[in-house]
Amino acid sequence: MANINIKFNGKEYLLSCEDGQEEHLEQLSNHLNEKFSNLKNSLGNIGENKLLLITSITIMDEYFETKKKIKESKEELKNLTERFKELKSLVYEYKDNKESEANKLSEELSKLVNDIDQNKMNYENIIDNATDQIENFLKKASSENKVQ
Repeated sequence: MANINIKFNGKEYLLSCEDGQEEHLEQLSNHLNEKFSNLKNSLGNIGENKLLLITSITIMDEYFETKKKIKESKEELKNLTERFKELKSLVYEYKDNKESEANKLSEELSKLVNDIDQNKMNYENIIDNATDQIENFLKKASSENKVQ
């Protein structure tokens, strides 16, 4: 255990604390002394015991307000985390839907390209057949004209 001298309300006190906690204890006592002095200046000398009680209540009020704010912050963080998870889920769902649409469009495009290629081949076959028929007709017509 370590010992530390602190000054409170103009008086010296010897306090004990765990080794390594001396600086922390000094900070706490300085904070308490500051609160006490501020209240003493604003309320006047209403007695040390009453000032100590009011100082303690003031510090406890700050503590509970801080605790309340931490609880509210934790709840807000929890809500934000839930909303983030929902948004993340929606983003993945949207991504999956868009990938599915892109795949479907790609398949339709491939089918359309195949249909165009098939129609092109059919058109070329029709042109070739028509050309052959015209050539045959012309040959026939030419051979009939020679015969006359």
